[in-house]
Amino acid sequence: MPNALSFEEARALLLERVRPVGTETLPLEACAGRILARSASAQTDVPPFDRSPYDGYAFRAADSAGASREFPVTLRVLEEVGAGSLPRFPVTAGTAVRIMTGAPIPQGADAVVMMEKTEFTSGSVTLFAPARPGENVVRAGEDVRKGETLAEAGSLIDAGTLGTLAAQGISALEVFRKPRVGIISTGSELMEPSEPLQPGKVYNSNRYTFTALLRSAGCEPVWLGSAGDRTETIAALLRSGAASCDAVVLTGGVSVGDYDLTPAAMEACGTEILFRRLHMKPGMACCCGMARDVLVCGLSGNPAAAMTSFCAVALPALKKLCGCRHCLPRELTVTLLNGFGKKSPVTRLLRGTLVLSDGEVRMSIGKEQGNGVLSSTMGCDAMAIVPAGSGPLPAGIKLKGFMLQ
Repeated sequence: MPNALSFEEARALLLERVRPVGTETLPLEACAGRILARSASAQTDVPPFDRSPYDGYAFRAADSAGASREFPVTLRVLEEVGAGSLPRFPVTAGTAVRIMTGAPIPQGADAVVMMEKTEFTSGSVTLFAPARPGENVVRAGEDVRKGETLAEAGSLIDAGTLGTLAAQGISALEVFRKPRVGIISTGSELMEPSEPLQPGKVYNSNRYTFTALLRSAGCEPVWLGSAGDRTETIAALLRSGAASCDAVVLTGGVSVGDYDLTPAAMEACGTEILFRRLHMKPGMACCCGMARDVLVCGLSGNPAAAMTSFCAVALPALKKLCGCRHCLPRELTVTLLNGFGKKSPVTRLLRGTLVLSDGEVRMSIGKEQGNGVLSSTMGCDAMAIVPAGSGPLPAGIKLKGFMLQ
């Protein structure tokens, strides 16, 4: 087992070991935000017939040849066709049909004129300009062609996907089950926010931070409990999590002090530890492995450090558990809006907020980037990568980075 890995090496190692969870079939209205398990293809054209995009009149374009204000063309109106109705009469020379938005184009007609560009009575319509064949006609299949792949397995079902599939008459979808991810906190200093804070104690922020992170990643967070500083208690909670969850996230106790008991507890449960340290700040203390087929991620107890290693290393593996086709974060180049005054002997990840300014993606970083400065993660949507060996960074420098979602 390597002594320490880059965050890229660590996340690649986890991605090699995890597999997507099982699937379930849900009604369409329950599928928003889920991951599609089976590719979906179009069974019919959308729209399924030529239709009108406007309230107006359908007619033969040839009948409007030469029409102008000086020499208008008047056509006899056969009927009115509303959306959801079918024409009863074909359009022939010298005739037209009053047609509503979304209604089928009558047989024989090949053009539509907007109502406000005509003069009309109950039985006639007058045209003042010629039309081209096909003008203002929405052709069958203009949106979707029969046989076209609409959404691939592993893709997120967003609003557009849901509506497109509904337009095919699909009422249920096979989606990946949401992975159950257990959360364990360690440390005897932790208290719940509902309790009066005692001297020397701190509130357990990590429980709630990771509940939110896991939900936004498409997982189902499961609170397993707080283990204090006892190896046996940590191991017992981990065994429970490995038996009932698809992954477990622990915070605290992964460094090298006397009370850093998480790696020992992981080993006591038969976890195969894949790595224990990262060449990265913050979040250098990070112990991850596999308890059979259950991913186990031991993260720092320092809130910002834990969030950093989670986003850089664990999150792609969790996305693969969710069934996502594209698990790696979207990469980008950012320009720092403000400078960073510290040296970076190892790779450093700066958390910040993206701003589009003058057509360029810039990133505003919190002036405090310490391991325990959780408030600097509020609104954070990206991380910038500072290469190892870098000195203080001036404002305006360009860095590679990645999106958090």
